[in-house]
Parts: sequence; C-alpha cells; structure tokens
Amino acid sequence: MSVLLLSGVLFLARWAPCESSARRALTCATRGVDLDSAATATAGVVLVSCPPDCARGGPSVFGTGVYAAVSSICGAALHSGAVGRAGGEVALERLPARRRYAASLANGVQSRALPGWSASFSLAVPEDRRPQELIGNSGATARAAKKAVKKTSVGNKDCQMDIALVIDSSSNLGRRRFNLQKNFLTKLVAMLKVGVNGPHVGLVQASDVPKTEFLLSNYTQPKELQFAIKELKHLGGDTNTGKAIAHAAETLFSQRSGARRAHPRLMLVLIDGWPSDDLEAAAAAARRAGINLFLVAVAAPAPDELSAVPERDFAKKAVCKDNGFFNYRMPGWFGTTKHVKPLAQRLCSPDALLCGRTCFNSANIGFVIDGSSSVGDPNFRMVLDFLVAVASKFDISDVGAHVGAVQFTYDHRLEFGLREHASKDGVLDALRAIPYMSGGTATGSAIAYAAENLFRPTAPGRDFLIVVTDGQSYDNVGGPALTAQNQGIGIFSVGVAWAPMDDLRAMASEPKDEHVFFSRHFGGLEDLVDDLVRAICRDFEVNN
Repeated sequence: MSVLLLSGVLFLARWAPCESSARRALTCATRGVDLDSAATATAGVVLVSCPPDCARGGPSVFGTGVYAAVSSICGAALHSGAVGRAGGEVALERLPARRRYAASLANGVQSRALPGWSASFSLAVPEDRRPQELIGNSGATARAAKKAVKKTSVGNKDCQMDIALVIDSSSNLGRRRFNLQKNFLTKLVAMLKVGVNGPHVGLVQASDVPKTEFLLSNYTQPKELQFAIKELKHLGGDTNTGKAIAHAAETLFSQRSGARRAHPRLMLVLIDGWPSDDLEAAAAAARRAGINLFLVAVAAPAPDELSAVPERDFAKKAVCKDNGFFNYRMPGWFGTTKHVKPLAQRLCSPDALLCGRTCFNSANIGFVIDGSSSVGDPNFRMVLDFLVAVASKFDISDVGAHVGAVQFTYDHRLEFGLREHASKDGVLDALRAIPYMSGGTATGSAIAYAAENLFRPTAPGRDFLIVVTDGQSYDNVGGPALTAQNQGIGIFSVGVAWAPMDDLRAMASEPKDEHVFFSRHFGGLEDLVDDLVRAICRDFEVNN
C-alpha cells in the first residue's frame, strides 16, 4: 500500500481483488484504486465501460502509456486513445509499481507527472473492437482496417523517450563503415518502435561542423524514419563529437524542435575510434539540461594507437554515470545485429535513467532544524533520523541533488552548506553528526538566515526549505518565509507535538495544504517521509 497527499486529499493505493464476471460501468471520476470485485478480471485484464464526455473538467491522469493507479481510468483511456469522447468499453491491464510516471498531452487530455505509485495500469481496445486483421479475420474489411492502422504508428508506449542520435560522419570512418553504421541505426529504430505515443528520434551528424539532419518531430512513422536514415550522406572531416553533442543538446530538445514536456531525454552518441575534440564540457552541459547521455564506442583504439588519443577516458567522462550502463562497446561495424536489442533495452529503461533532470537529482534541499530546549536530545536524534530518511531518497552528488542544513534556537548555525558534501554518504553522515544546541525558538530569523546562506550562490535546479519545529516561534515567521518564497524557494513546514498550525501555515508555500505536515509525536515523523518526498517532487514538476 502507498499513501499520497494530493491537493489536501489522502489517497490509499492498492489493488482490490477482482473475482466477479460482471462488467463494470464507470464514472469519469473512477480511479484505478477504486476497482473492486464488481469488475471482470482475466489474466490481470479488467473489462470496464466509460461514459461519454470524460474530457470535461480535465480528468486527473498521471502517466503516459502506463498510468498510476490513482488516475481516472476513463481520463487515461481518452489520453491513450483506447476510447473516444463518446466513451465505450476498454480493457484495463493491472501492472506493478513504477518509480516515475511521465506527463504528456495526448488526444486533448493533459496527463501529469508523478514520482512514484504502488500500482499501475495500461489500457487497450478490447478484442471485439479491434480491426479485423488484428484478430485473425480476412477479406475486404480486414484489408481496409489494415490500411487504416498503417496511417499512424502509436509506437512503444513503454518507451516514451525523446532520443537524439549523434553519429560519426568523419573521414576516419569512411563511406563503407558509414553505410554499415546506417544499417545498424535502421535496425535500432525498428527495435525501438518509434511512433506518435512512443519514442521520437532526431539526428545530428558529427564532422568538422555538426549538421542537424532531422528533428524529433519530423518522423513518427518507423518506415519514414528508416528511409531518412538510409538517405543520409557521408560528410567527412574531423570527428568533432563534442561540438555535435553541444549542438544536439541546444537544438533538438527545445519544444520548438519537437521535444515533449516531461518526457525523458536521451542522447545516443556513436564514435568510431576516438573523438578529435573534447567531450567533457559538452557532456556536462547536456547533463545539466537533463539529458541522459549514452556513448557507444566502436573499434576501440589499438595499443599502438593510444598515443594519438587526446583523452583515453573520453567515454567515462562523457556519460553521466560511469556504472557500465551508459557506456557500450562494439568491436566493429560488422556483426552489429546482436547489439541492437540490448542497446534498445537500455534506451527504454526509464527506471535506470539517472541523468534526466528530476526532483531526485536536481533539487536543492535546505533543512532548517529546531534545536530549542523543548525538543530535548532524544527527540532531536529522531528529527535527524527523519531528515536522513528524506535525504536518502535523493540522488546526491556534485552534479545531482544538493543538501544543506541550518540549526536554530534564538541563534542559528550553518551546519553544512549545499556544496559541502558531494556524495549521499557524506550528507547522511553529516546529518547524523549534528550536535544538539538547546535554547529558544526564533524560526523566522532562521528562515531568513537559511535563505541567505544556503542558496547563495545559486545552483541548477529548484530550491526547497524544509522547516522542522516543535513549538511556537518567538518571532514573526510569515515575513521571512514570504521573502524566501519570492526568491524562488519552496517552503515545506513540518510540525511536531506543540507546533501551532498558524505558524506552520504562515511559513508554508501555496497551496498550504500541500506544504504543511504534522505529527503529534516525534516517533511519528518517519510516517511522513514518503508523503514529504512526493510533495517535493510534485512541486518540482509543477514549476519546471
């Protein structure tokens, strides 16, 4: 079971068992978590019926292709294209939890992003509503249906990625290997199953000067994309891959060029041998833009060629994380077919994409910790355990999320800054080691101090303050909180025991109900961890 606080309403997510054989007529507001034994379940598939006009009022939908179970079923059915505005029957398949659901606009319905949920579902047209050739019939009806189906490729809905291909077009590669590279790419895009609601692909050639061949929005039909790749002309020149990476990051991933909001961004870079220029700076800029960079090195330098390679570790320095997932090697351009499937599987692994800009790797989080006498040392340790649990949810690194902490009484103390610890272990150890101050409670001045000292100079990403307090502040909290919010800092207030709700609401950002958390006792703070992290990520998504 999972708990999520949305707009002040508490939802409990779980799949109830389905045993009855009756089809269920839904309302537009029925969510996946609302299904019960009145629905039909066969091998995990539930047959339900949606009423007309569910697009009115903006249905609550989270995800693309695969939807969080808290979503409106009929709203998601409209978004996916499984039903039209007139409603109708739809087949719902129950799916397990996901760590992230992407937002998108499809069929007149805007879905929202969600960092995680305990159950999911996907939707499809029931068999008896599918075109005849899909269920084995033949004849004129089947041929007409087949022709209609060919008009638009939906694509792989489990691979909702925007993918930039940066390919080698240098003189070093030569025309023969360039053609082998094109053959490999046509097989790769076929395996990816591009389509309107699947992956979109753009392409840049690396040479002396990078050349954009097509944008993400140019081809959403597989055969058209494959034909465009086959028509590419070899450019020659140096292997200036760094320039091509920078060019692709700047030109392909804007909405004007066809990039989709909240869709994971990937860049697949192919290099034959080694690059002529530096990759590190361009790759770092791509990572800051939220792009997951994969590097495929073909025909690695021989031992006698290493002296000519400007940077031997160019592959490790280009990718966002040197964990073996983002690097791929092929010994040559012959026999590349066996590499198509494993590479496509990596590109279509949303849970493994660590480098897209999300709340988990781009949030700057400042903890403002009440160290007043009313807390006491044992309870203060519980507060630190709570903060450790929150921080551990984020991907903290020098290019990822950052965490800092201020403790306050009447006075305030910078425990450590956002840039002081560049690893998760360093941050967690620093939090555990904070010594208890003891004293009065001046929360307002602590907020002002934290806003001034934690977030200057600014870092990429969104800034958040998490204020944890157990009592009444002796100074005004509303004024300093508003000043911080006007600087772009989102404030979440976490109250314990005797903390007055008036203070908590005065500190918190709007909407208040989504930024205020409360526990009657310190031991209950651990129950707030997941709700707080979801709220931070929801705030991040809304404001990015």
